[in-house]
Amino acid sequence: MYLIATRSFPPEVGGMQSLMWGLSREMSKNFMIKVFADYHENHKEFDENVNFSIERVGGIKFLRKIRKAQLINEFLKDNKVEGIIADHWKSLELINSNKKKFCLIHGKEINHPNNSSQNKRIIKVFDKVDKIIANSEYTKNLAASIGLNPEKIIIINPGVNLPKDLNKKSLDKVESLLKIKTPRLITISRFDKRKNHEKILMALRNLKQIYPDIVYICIGYGDEEKNIKDLVKELDLSSQVMFFKEISDDLKNALIAKSNIFVMPSIIHKKSVEGFGIAYVEAAQYGVASLGGKDGGASDAIKHDTTGLICDGNELEDIYSSLNSMLENKKYSDLGKNAKEYSSKFNWSNIIEEYKKILQ
Repeated sequence: MYLIATRSFPPEVGGMQSLMWGLSREMSKNFMIKVFADYHENHKEFDENVNFSIERVGGIKFLRKIRKAQLINEFLKDNKVEGIIADHWKSLELINSNKKKFCLIHGKEINHPNNSSQNKRIIKVFDKVDKIIANSEYTKNLAASIGLNPEKIIIINPGVNLPKDLNKKSLDKVESLLKIKTPRLITISRFDKRKNHEKILMALRNLKQIYPDIVYICIGYGDEEKNIKDLVKELDLSSQVMFFKEISDDLKNALIAKSNIFVMPSIIHKKSVEGFGIAYVEAAQYGVASLGGKDGGASDAIKHDTTGLICDGNELEDIYSSLNSMLENKKYSDLGKNAKEYSSKFNWSNIIEEYKKILQ
């Protein structure tokens, strides 16, 4: 049996939640597992429909962490467990056990200055971990630079589920919404500084001089939403930008499939960094090429000049010229075909084999 300790799990929505759900589901096909996850008000119906045991822990954040650790420590005493897999170093901080430990790392949660109090806590936890699973080459290098043992670090990219069949009703709705608008750019992400919506919009202002029917589809929400919408008005781009949030998966997938380029040239903002970028792979599954940023782990998800382009997200000219080169002669079409083929590498059925190598 393997125990999975996670702070992020469905029915809560998000990238980490999808990752830990995919990992747990695939693990359950190969091993007996037990998941300790945070309480969610709608968890009962979800938990009843899975084929493994989930124990939920509620309460305020600090006390929840202590209570979950207590429950895990008690469970480890009374049950035969081969190892513990954690989504975050904090999920292991209070676990007292000599069982094998495996911890995923993603980027920003370990990105603290060397010798800071957080850095010292992180190193203390990882000194007791058998394997550190980095989501990208970038995250592996970051981990080594902050003092983690590079011999313990392996790279296993996040997995993706097979793409859902596209819903004809949703496809028709998208065509009705977009009509003659082309080319079509799309971003699906939180609205925060790291995702770089501002520079995308500034590049769009110049691109519309060449492509007057261009459209930029923004799906998401977040702290920067008002600022981004204000910038759209300031740049006179209201006819070129469409905002969506809280839409169905069917509509989201149809919007991706009917787009030409997925655009997310992420940057490092303070300590926040894009460790991998599963959204690039999800777009690739529908044959959509991506533009990613050089800062972070996008290079693991995008094969430069084959499935998309990597640019310097800090430089507006580089974002603009990269988009323009993908749009010229519809280069995005060939890149998108390559991206769809490349995306199969990230299917969970392939990714779980990498986990099995270190667990067995």
